[in-house]
Amino acid sequence: MKRFISLVIGIVMLTSVMVGCSTKKDEEEKGTVNIGYVNWAEGIAMTNLAAVILEDKMGYEVEMTLADVAPIFTSLASGNTDVFLDTWLPVTHGDYMIEYGDDLDDLGVTYENARIGLIVPSYLEIDSIEELNANIEMFNGKIIGIDSGAGIMTTTEKAITEYDLDYELVNGSGPAMTAALKKAIDNNEAIAVTGWTPHWMFSRWDLKVLEDPKGIYGEAESIHTYSRKGFAEDMPEVAEFFTNFVFTDAILSDLMGAIEDGEGDPIDSAREWMNANEDIVNNWLSLK
Repeated sequence: MKRFISLVIGIVMLTSVMVGCSTKKDEEEKGTVNIGYVNWAEGIAMTNLAAVILEDKMGYEVEMTLADVAPIFTSLASGNTDVFLDTWLPVTHGDYMIEYGDDLDDLGVTYENARIGLIVPSYLEIDSIEELNANIEMFNGKIIGIDSGAGIMTTTEKAITEYDLDYELVNGSGPAMTAALKKAIDNNEAIAVTGWTPHWMFSRWDLKVLEDPKGIYGEAESIHTYSRKGFAEDMPEVAEFFTNFVFTDAILSDLMGAIEDGEGDPIDSAREWMNANEDIVNNWLSLK
């Protein structure tokens, strides 16, 4: 009887090891998805959510790389990065499409009606970019920007030239820009920043986009997911998921708010959001 029990235990243990090895092998065979992202609110939110869905729901490994937008497009074009979820077209990242477009694949639109421009608190009595020069002292002659490689920074430099603005465009980052905006609003001061929608700051503060009579910032844009050439052939299941990964205003705003208000790592907040919104996630996974 003891020998029989020992034999049964041995078989069970061997089976468990084989199943474990098989599961691990299956996960390894699925491969790793390399996602590049920039330090922009919507990009952080979408990328972290995509990562937890790919890992928890689809069984892939995910590596996320934070970088400025220029090296991300370079890495995509060279095949070192698989996917970038935050390409704004036709204006903001149009120059990158001219340079790298032939070496990339468009996996589809993630979000419609995105906009860039100069943002000020609504309590300021200024409504147009054309009024900035008459209020230089109020703004200390500065426009608070984000990272220097961002398309909105290039467009703002063009706006400064086209509107003949006597302003300095201050380089920084997305978080530094929102921190400066918060500080100014807390003190009821004037500030002009490079901003965009979708962004959680519009739900937190009463802001307005300055009118742009010359159309330098363009009309509403679309956010696309771009991949390296041939990615859809190498990982068709993942490419299909990214094609289905489409946000409405309500969904993206809710996700961005959860990421911003989360106390821990963004990946943890994204996982909490995913678990609380299984119907939305399952819809992305089931679309064909």
